[in-house]
Amino acid sequence: MKIFLTGGSGYIGKATIGALVRHGHTVEALARNDRAAETVASLGAAPVRGGLRDLSVLNAAAARAEAVIHLAQAETGDEDLAAATAMQDGIGTGAYVHTGGTWVYGDTDGVVDETAPWNPPPVVAWRKPVEEAVLRRAQQGGRPVVVQPGLLYGGENRLIDIFYTGPGREAGAVPYIGDGDNRWALVHVDDIAELYAAAVKAKPGSVYVGVGGVNPTAKECALAIARSVGLDGKVASLTLEQAREQMGPIADAFALDQQLTPARAEAELGWVPAHTDPLAVLAGE
Repeated sequence: MKIFLTGGSGYIGKATIGALVRHGHTVEALARNDRAAETVASLGAAPVRGGLRDLSVLNAAAARAEAVIHLAQAETGDEDLAAATAMQDGIGTGAYVHTGGTWVYGDTDGVVDETAPWNPPPVVAWRKPVEEAVLRRAQQGGRPVVVQPGLLYGGENRLIDIFYTGPGREAGAVPYIGDGDNRWALVHVDDIAELYAAAVKAKPGSVYVGVGGVNPTAKECALAIARSVGLDGKVASLTLEQAREQMGPIADAFALDQQLTPARAEAELGWVPAHTDPLAVLAGE
């Protein structure tokens, strides 16, 4: 299958290109500059020069493809929807896989799935109208699918590195919020890449949470991260207000208590997460 992908030079994108190429797909990837073009080319994808605001580029690239996977992070909901619309117009009846996130469900009060009500913190509240518009295309003959990754780990770790590993190394103790008993719905970057590869064959209108099914507490994660940087046992609690001052609005998302199941993706797509010990990976073991 010929697949066009945005965000290919990013954290999830690099892993996803690798998965798609391994599965025998031909990949074109959006590249906003020379460095991004070199990155996606080194992974086996043909670069398409442009950014998310280059709607004609997105439309034309989608029209050449049999499926689209949209991974790039937009700056606003309006920008994300405009890009999604351009690509859905271009792909027509081909598969369009859009990226959401599990934070939109808020505190889950136990283990939930994709049928749970939304209760997003402000940092991701913009996602709802975008995803609703994307999924409406199923009523018009389109093949929209939404993948909602959990908190990613493995490889570069991205958000975990930025807000926990780096600050912890500098301060001599890795932070966690409150009592740290809230649970994180984690997923390994290589597992989520495989879910994207599987999602191009999903039924129109499908929504899948991309989680590993193992939901350790935030304090357990902080302790594992501390171990990975030689600060064994050195963690420090922050109040939510302190976390907001240090992290910004994303603190409210890190403070969520979330447990989600990958059962739907397992049943419908045969996707089974291979990484089931996130604490060992976070600890560098």
